[in-house]
Amino acid sequence: MIVTEEQALTDIAEILYVDVAELERDVDLRDQGMDSVRIMALVQQWRQAGLPEVDFIALAEDQRIEHWLTVLKTLQNQ
Repeated sequence: MIVTEEQALTDIAEILYVDVAELERDVDLRDQGMDSVRIMALVQQWRQAGLPEVDFIALAEDQRIEHWLTVLKTLQNQ
């Protein structure tokens, strides 16, 4: 299974309890309520969706949506 950009945005919005339209791609997700527990939940969810290589550190070091989408896309193109 592939984690599409749309699915990733939906997953992020759901875990932050916001509408997808409220997400800002270039703003640090910590400013939108992201924390380490939520990142781990997303990592687990995306691993189960078929991306076993996604890891906490890759997402935690830069918490902008644009970075996360790049990470996911890179992992899927390997």
